[in-house]
Amino acid sequence: MAGSPALAEAIRQTLIRTGFEAHVHPTRGLDHGAWVPLQLIYPKADIPVLQLSISMNQTPEWHYRLGKALASYRDEGVLIIGSGALTHNLRALFTTPFELESPVPDWVSTFADWVDEKTLAGDDTAVLNALEMGPHGLTNHPTPEHILPLFVALGAGCEGPRQLLHKSTTYGVLRMDAFAFGAHVQAA
Repeated sequence: MAGSPALAEAIRQTLIRTGFEAHVHPTRGLDHGAWVPLQLIYPKADIPVLQLSISMNQTPEWHYRLGKALASYRDEGVLIIGSGALTHNLRALFTTPFELESPVPDWVSTFADWVDEKTLAGDDTAVLNALEMGPHGLTNHPTPEHILPLFVALGAGCEGPRQLLHKSTTYGVLRMDAFAFGAHVQAA
């Protein structure tokens, strides 16, 4: 997968213009958060790909505003993917004998279902505060890096309908839900 230097520079300029610090790193490769979903969606790797980093030092609201700054690129045919996990507690995974098809603990399903419900209802304030407001939020995300991409995608597609495309859990504690946002989505 090759990048698009012109698009990368345009996005960098947009981010700077909207108050974000932005740099282009043309030799940095893709991490698993980018190549895993792209491998499933575009197995021939025949599209240009740009990866945007999240910031562990910033808030959910900052990531949401980042998505809003990128939203206009959707009208130019840019697909904005926020790849992470709806639940992601590796400590629980590695200290409990979970197997691939293990039963889902209540603390996982309760939180993930709550986020799904709030996301589909358009309650962005609740979603952005999911770690504090949602049931078992901090248990599911001891660190926020795997839920932050949801906030970017939510900001980029906050206008229009929302759809839950996929819901699954592996190893009992890794909930991998997928949403679509915006005008091209069929309303639920």
